[in-house]
Amino acid sequence: MTEPVHGTWEPAPAIRWEDAFLAGNGRHGAMVYGDPRDDRVIVTHHTLVRPHHRPGDTDPPRLADRLRALQDALLAGDLTAAETFTDGRPLRWIQPFHPGFQTRVRADAPAEAPADGPAGTPGARREVDFTTGVVTATATAGATPGDRTSRVFVSRADDVLVQYVTEPGPRVRVELDHRLDGAPPGLTAAHGIATAHGETVLTLAARYPDSPLGYTGVTLVVADTGRTTLTDRGIRVEGARRLLLLTRVRRHDGPYDPAEEAAALRAVAGEGGPAAAYTRLLERHTGLHRAAYRRVALDLAADPAERALPGSALLARPAGPALLERLFAAGRYHLLSSSGLLPPRLCGLWTGDWDTAWAGGFTTDANLALQTASAVAADLPEVTEAHRALIRGQFADWRDNARAVFGTRGIVAPAHTDGESGHAYHFDREYPLHLWTAAADWLLLPLLEADEAAGRRDPWLTGLLLELARFYEDFLTRTGPDGHLAVVPSYSPENRPDGGSWGAVNATMDLAAARHALTAAAGRAAAPRAARLRALADRLPPYRVNADGALAEWAWPGLGDRYDHRHLSHLYPVWPLDAITPYDTPGLARAAARALELRGSENDSAHGHLHQGLIAARLGDADRTGDALRRVLGGDYFHASLMSAHYPKRDVYNADAAHALPALLVEALVRSTPDRLVLLPAPPPGLCARGRLTGVRTRFGARIDLAWAPGEYTCVLRPDRDAAVELRAPGQTRRLTLRAGREHLLAGP
Repeated sequence: MTEPVHGTWEPAPAIRWEDAFLAGNGRHGAMVYGDPRDDRVIVTHHTLVRPHHRPGDTDPPRLADRLRALQDALLAGDLTAAETFTDGRPLRWIQPFHPGFQTRVRADAPAEAPADGPAGTPGARREVDFTTGVVTATATAGATPGDRTSRVFVSRADDVLVQYVTEPGPRVRVELDHRLDGAPPGLTAAHGIATAHGETVLTLAARYPDSPLGYTGVTLVVADTGRTTLTDRGIRVEGARRLLLLTRVRRHDGPYDPAEEAAALRAVAGEGGPAAAYTRLLERHTGLHRAAYRRVALDLAADPAERALPGSALLARPAGPALLERLFAAGRYHLLSSSGLLPPRLCGLWTGDWDTAWAGGFTTDANLALQTASAVAADLPEVTEAHRALIRGQFADWRDNARAVFGTRGIVAPAHTDGESGHAYHFDREYPLHLWTAAADWLLLPLLEADEAAGRRDPWLTGLLLELARFYEDFLTRTGPDGHLAVVPSYSPENRPDGGSWGAVNATMDLAAARHALTAAAGRAAAPRAARLRALADRLPPYRVNADGALAEWAWPGLGDRYDHRHLSHLYPVWPLDAITPYDTPGLARAAARALELRGSENDSAHGHLHQGLIAARLGDADRTGDALRRVLGGDYFHASLMSAHYPKRDVYNADAAHALPALLVEALVRSTPDRLVLLPAPPPGLCARGRLTGVRTRFGARIDLAWAPGEYTCVLRPDRDAAVELRAPGQTRRLTLRAGREHLLAGP
């Protein structure tokens, strides 16, 4: 039996940047077109966000002195009172993420041919190897003379974008080009060229319009032989057999001298010429990348002939397991490649356009959590650490949000961030995101689950949980007519109730987040405070089941449900919290299943479909899990790069589906909590009839290899610590006692 393909390929170069193959190390990103005539690589970096704010624009609104009056009004039945609870500012978007520039190694056209020939020239095969992160483009018959090959990767070891070209052609130009889609008219760029001893340093210094900030790209070009001459924007290289380009980009405030960066790149290149340097750099990089990527793998026993197809051909066959295998592998690869300095943005780490949708930031009211949902189970601690880095850089701003908006201690996280500011300043009447208090709980949850999987208690995380509890201790002071505490104001992203307005009372998500945050903090607090926190959690109201038998989105009288919406915030207790399960709370699980059944898909956002699938998998609903997958597979959401789009027909480049799909497949096949293991809870019918999933990490400290076929399964557990867990598997429910270092074999039915 052949193994799944850990990569993808296309028989022609990319024409659109959305189809360019991707590489990255969580800091720098590369988008590779793979065109032998004009070998273009767009360079990105997590720090490249365009400044466009004035002083004070990013401060959180100072509304604490008006909070009591708002609470009085909402509790008294004024359901639109929150619509004026702002400081009057217009909607301010976060700083938008943008591409830096592109490196170009292009054939020096004869006089009668245009210098900028059409992209996508036929005559090249391009492929990306997920196990190494190397994107390769090889010229074929009818392209440039010779056996030209270009290889690109972004080193995890040396934080440098590496491009190695063999047999580039008799005469090529090498340039840095900032002229990318949507570049603002006021963007200035100055080119620098310095050549000595067979090496050339190209620089591109860009300055943002109306700002002292800018960024500088530095590329070291090393040729093995031939002659190098200067051009207006770069160099012409004649007679070289091998070219090596090493590139970095830095965002900076004020003047920047690239000499130090150039010296660092020379040190990275070392001695021995392009071939020797490439081999050294690749070996150092793959030692880190390959180990991370290979930890978890999925084999769905697909047809070998389908596995051999290019990605674009597989996308035209959405019903087959080969496509799921390829998308699972690509999702892991892209998630790993975009996580490092920060976790993935809405567009991962990549964009070819300055006008990036929703500013290319981090949206915390669903999207970021969906993208990183597989980090613990699919054993990608690199993603968890990137997530931790985002929080570390912003939790001081979270304190400002709590004080300014609510007049409390503790922390409140924003719904949108550009990766720099953690202040809550992106809001308006229809999206009163500054009223949303559940973000911090959702953002801390992956770190809490990582602690559970590792069997540790990170003191830094403990401190944040206790800070979050302080917010709730100060904020939860009002009660409803039933005597329970009321979360007021409250917001259910990004919906509004029937019979009310966006800012309301007792959104189910806010209740669930408060209850979970207080309970989690109590588990790490000293005894007296732990008791107080648990008592506070116990005073929160229960979830409400509406007249349709569904878990209501607001647990407050008079607030009805609007079902046709892309977000499923009220099912937060099901996924990701495990507060409602078919095993522990069957009545509420039935109500949650009814809420899922009634939920529409609104504008067919890919994240909405996969969110529905994740919840269905938690509820053990295989049919609905499969329906969610099929909507994404059959909706033309994936580019040839296997990066996804936000809407059907590949509309709006967006990483939600690409990164969340592996999480959904893992959840459908293996689910764990600190004291439970569920095998095959919701395998999608017709999509996962048989297969093997290896390396899954559980929250009780074991790794799992699972194989299954119709009517049978085998599972090997490898615990790294002692554990006692409940097993729920097809045909059996029983207790397991696991011992560290001893394999445990399960089989069924």
